[in-house]
Parts: sequence; structure tokens; C-alpha cells
Amino acid sequence: MENQQTLYYEFAPTEEGKMTIDPAKTALLVVDMQHQFISRDGLDAKLARERGMFDKWEYFFDRIDDIVVPNNKKLLDFFRSHQLEVTFGRITCHHKDGRDRSAVQRRPGWNNILLPIGDPGAEMVEELKPLDDEIVVNKTTDSVLSGTNYEFLLRNMGIETVVCTGVVTDQCVASTVRSLADAGFEVILVEDACAAATKQLHDAEIMIMNQIYCQVMSTEETIQLIAEQLEQDILV
Repeated sequence: MENQQTLYYEFAPTEEGKMTIDPAKTALLVVDMQHQFISRDGLDAKLARERGMFDKWEYFFDRIDDIVVPNNKKLLDFFRSHQLEVTFGRITCHHKDGRDRSAVQRRPGWNNILLPIGDPGAEMVEELKPLDDEIVVNKTTDSVLSGTNYEFLLRNMGIETVVCTGVVTDQCVASTVRSLADAGFEVILVEDACAAATKQLHDAEIMIMNQIYCQVMSTEETIQLIAEQLEQDILV
């Protein structure tokens, strides 16, 4: 895909086509692909309809249904078929009144998220349901790393590269990508497996994060990169 970048990196040599990874040290991370946020019959969609705002969210739900869920499914199928690490991060709180949530998860407005563990809205959508042996991290923050043991789990498994997908691009996904980069992991952000409320927000965040925090790639490019390395490993 086109390697978009900000003014900060126009002078820097492009890394496109040069990235190498070890599939055995790579994990897929699916962020917040939960019923409440991305289902047309979820709570967020219901509230948008009640407030007469659903037309403003049509782009988001169309992208989720037509692009993001199918591409996440492609990535899950690929990782699972090659016995590669699959992980999930989801927004949930331990107390039913949400008093254990971080401040960012209780601010008035769209971010005021109350999803106790066990709430149906907290579950990943059926198409992307985790398997029994796959790691699911519960977070009360935007970043999957902050306030969880996710980083320790990655270190324990020897993971060096994280392939990140999910919603929303400019909030939880961006926070997670930045945290991973700051912790020293290589990050691939799969652009067409993510979504924000608007195309403008999505495109802006993708451009901001590209090169410094992650390498932005498409689903097909990500699969091809890993598949080529797997083939080389077999030949060796």
C-alpha cells in the first residue's frame, strides 16, 4: 500500500519492502472488536439510533462489516493455520459499577464505557471469537499494555513483533501501538483491519503513526510478508 508519512519523515529512507520478521516470534493482537462497539445491534449503534445520529456512523459500520471484520478473519485464519500466536485485548472492568476503570474509560460522552466482565457486549463478535487456548487480556485503559500483564506475556513467549488490528484506530489502537513501540516491540499496523469513526480520523492517525511507531501494511501485505518468511524457514 502507499507509504504515507508526515513531514517529520519525508527525508528519511523508506522501510517499505525491507522489513523482516521471525514468524515464531510474532503475535497477532486484535483490539476491542467487541459486540458493544462494532455490532449494528450493539449498544453503541442502539444509542446512535435513539439520538438520531446513526447516519453519522454509517461509514464506520459499513467499514466494519465490509472490510475490517473480513480482514481480521483472514488474519486469524492465517495465524491459526500456521500455529502462530493469536491474542486479544478487550475493554472490560471487574466491578459491576465500573469503579476500577481508568479515568479515560469513565469520561462523559462516547468514552464512558461500562462493560463488566461477563456482559455480552464485552465479548468479541462471533466471527472473531477467541479459541480456548488463545490469550484474552481484559483492560480498563485504552492501551492493551497499560494496567495489564500483556507485555509480560509477550516477553514470556519470546514475542518480538506484534501485528495489531481493531478499533478504534485513533484511540485504543493508537494507544496500544505507541505503548508497544515504547516497550521495544516491532509493530505492524494492519490499516484495512482497523476503523475509526470517520475516514479522516482513521487516515490522519495512520499517517501520524507510520514509520516511527509502526509499519503500516495491508492485510494482504502482512500475510505475504509472514508467508514468505515461513517458506524461507522451510527451505533452510
